[in-house]
Amino acid sequence: MRIHRNARLTPAGRRLLCERVTEQNWTVDAAASAVGCSERTAYKWLRRFRMEGARGLEDRSSRPATIHATPPERVAAIERLRRLRMTSTRIAQALAMATSTVCAVLARLGLGRLSRLDPPEPPNRYCRRHPGELIHIDVKKLGRFTRPGVRAEHRQAGYASGRRKGWEYCHVAVDDTTRLAYVEILDDEKGPTCVAFLRRVIAFFAGFGVRVQRVMTDNGTGYRCKVHHAAVAELGIRHLRTQPYRPRTNGKAERFIQTMLREWAYAAAYPSSQRRREALLPWLKHYNYWRPHGSLAKKSPMSVLNNLTGNNS
Repeated sequence: MRIHRNARLTPAGRRLLCERVTEQNWTVDAAASAVGCSERTAYKWLRRFRMEGARGLEDRSSRPATIHATPPERVAAIERLRRLRMTSTRIAQALAMATSTVCAVLARLGLGRLSRLDPPEPPNRYCRRHPGELIHIDVKKLGRFTRPGVRAEHRQAGYASGRRKGWEYCHVAVDDTTRLAYVEILDDEKGPTCVAFLRRVIAFFAGFGVRVQRVMTDNGTGYRCKVHHAAVAELGIRHLRTQPYRPRTNGKAERFIQTMLREWAYAAAYPSSQRRREALLPWLKHYNYWRPHGSLAKKSPMSVLNNLTGNNS
């Protein structure tokens, strides 16, 4: 038997309470005070003890004695209306039922969310065959700070406003085939900054004998401006953009950002954003050269690149 964590008495303590009153002539108030419970609780256990003996001192289930289940025809009606994409409130109004009852039925049917009415979306997995065929580019905004904040301290006490000193922008580029990554922390995400980053990305991959053919970005203003469009045309590469409100289209960059935040940005309580910036390059080198990647059969991005290009450097 499991005793409730807030219970003051165990069955043995309840029996001691009852015996003190019935056999030792303690008052109910004195017996309750001795065991640390209220007088009302003491009367409850006394009543059960006198009616059922020691068996009445065991915990009872909180389950109601009778449960009135929703009739099957009502459940079917709720499901039909739900498949017409009606909300739980509208269904309850149409059937003259409590909204809580409708929500409970929908939860049992697995239709608690309207999105469950749509067929599951097939996974969008793909991988280019050659390095440089597609480079995923994205930006993650991080706050500048001069001392650790709440996230690092894991507590609210001592929080002082004004710790954040603006923003810095992590521009990331990930090769679709090898997951080889290039990251820079820049001051903004405007068009000229994105173009300059793109040129350095191309130079970075060219250093490993990889020619960038396509880049994929989201629909941020830095990637839709005329400066970026002209630079892409000048560099002779194709620019792909994700579908609006569909970040999974650029999933490899999104997934890399999650890994980067977990293993670098939020991995330690950095005393300042400058120290966090200094820790980026060592982590990125570890990621590219030694860290086993789950989607690469536990190989590092650089080892996959070397196998595909025949480069042993």
